[in-house]
Amino acid sequence: MNLTPIAKAIFRRDSARIDAWKDLTPEIQIRQLRWLLFKGVETEYGQRYGFEKMLRSEDPRKEFAEAVPMVGYEDLRADIMRMAAGHEDVLWPGKCLNFAQSSGTSGGRSKLIPVTRDSLRVNHYAGGSDVVGQYLRCFPESRMFSGKGLILGGSFDTQIKVSNPKVKIGDLSATLIDDINPLANLFRIPSKKIALMKDWHSKLDLIAGSAIKENITNLSGVPSWMLRVILRALDMAGVNSTQEIWPGLEVFFHGGISFEPYREEYARLTAPGKMNYFETYNASEGFFATQASRDNDGMLLLIDRGIFYEFMPIDNPTPSPLTAEQLEAGKVYEMIISSCNGLWRYRLGDTVEVTDVNPVKLRVAGRTKSFINAFGEELMENNAERAMAAACSATGAQISNYTAGPVYAHGRKKGRHQWLIEFDQPPADITTFREVLDSELKNLNSDYAAKRFDGIFLDAPEIIPVEAGTFDTWLNQQGNHKLGGQRKIPRLRNDRSILDSILGK
Repeated sequence: MNLTPIAKAIFRRDSARIDAWKDLTPEIQIRQLRWLLFKGVETEYGQRYGFEKMLRSEDPRKEFAEAVPMVGYEDLRADIMRMAAGHEDVLWPGKCLNFAQSSGTSGGRSKLIPVTRDSLRVNHYAGGSDVVGQYLRCFPESRMFSGKGLILGGSFDTQIKVSNPKVKIGDLSATLIDDINPLANLFRIPSKKIALMKDWHSKLDLIAGSAIKENITNLSGVPSWMLRVILRALDMAGVNSTQEIWPGLEVFFHGGISFEPYREEYARLTAPGKMNYFETYNASEGFFATQASRDNDGMLLLIDRGIFYEFMPIDNPTPSPLTAEQLEAGKVYEMIISSCNGLWRYRLGDTVEVTDVNPVKLRVAGRTKSFINAFGEELMENNAERAMAAACSATGAQISNYTAGPVYAHGRKKGRHQWLIEFDQPPADITTFREVLDSELKNLNSDYAAKRFDGIFLDAPEIIPVEAGTFDTWLNQQGNHKLGGQRKIPRLRNDRSILDSILGK
């Protein structure tokens, strides 16, 4: 039974609201900020910074920026841990019983991101609905609801202990699956029991085994982990292409990490010309953006889903960040959010490149701390992802994970970049892989090209293949025990701390 026509009718009205966003960004964002301030006025944070006074203003953005400091996670850690211990009305009204464990800060400790009832209702689930609505608008020929979705999720497995027994800590995806509307379970696999299992190795076989028995039309998850599930399902079914087990498969909703290094492998495993890829920007801290066109000219910033956005220019930081209507296309910004999970003027750590301004569309450029500039080369994460994809395509390689950092000049030896790469499929020739990676980085980044010119300032990159499981082992040693969820190895680092730790130096 194909229920897609009914789904289109349900999603059409909500997704069409975006057509009215042109020229209304300031009005919509002011409304979001006023709602956030109203919800937070009686909280400890609201009392601390005078939210009530701001609410008297027709446009509270100026007073908000002047009174409330921009913060990182460490600035909020004590308040968040009190929330996890059961304290009410700290950063957001009421008690918060769900927390997403996210990647550790520079101090090496994991972050607990509050997942409030409002953030689930107004932001995360609503953002997921926006993704489906935009996809159905972009692909009206879709038959997505003629089958089921294979949706990967993490678990509530955590090493963090809190005194409140009612509090659940784990991947954001675990909370989303645990709290999902029961009707949605009619259209998704695996079962909640399998999806929330802690042992990823056992879960992998159960997910793949259940998937090959279903008519799967859509996939949702992180590209690296979804690829493992697909490969396991193909092995179990004894076939070489997803079309042989899921002839109706039409779309992969992906996010979390760049898709580019995995694009060639997905193209090899899926039906030519029948597979769509739809990008999302969803993190523990919020659901921020979704692809909204067939050619993905940038993801649409969701400006009415319980988040007020500010943007700090990367090339020229200012005392006061810009608001959404002040952005310029082609510029890169650090994103700062105030959200219905109680994160106020929170420095997310992500950088975005704006591709359009009315309405705002963007691409994820990388992390504020994920870059290498040890030699003036200003290498950014998006440069690395695209160059890595080109090197894989040219040599038939497939990667599981990688990280890179500098090797400093010593004596008469020039500096260079060192890349630790865990290959699923090694390149046919490692030298060619290195040369393509280097060449593509030069094409993408003029500062890198200048430093590499004739090898005067910077030597060619060094590639070090590492054994399978190396990065999982390292992440576990850092106290990050999550598999299959949002665990991430930092792609680039401006020092050797990660490289030396992995290499045992």
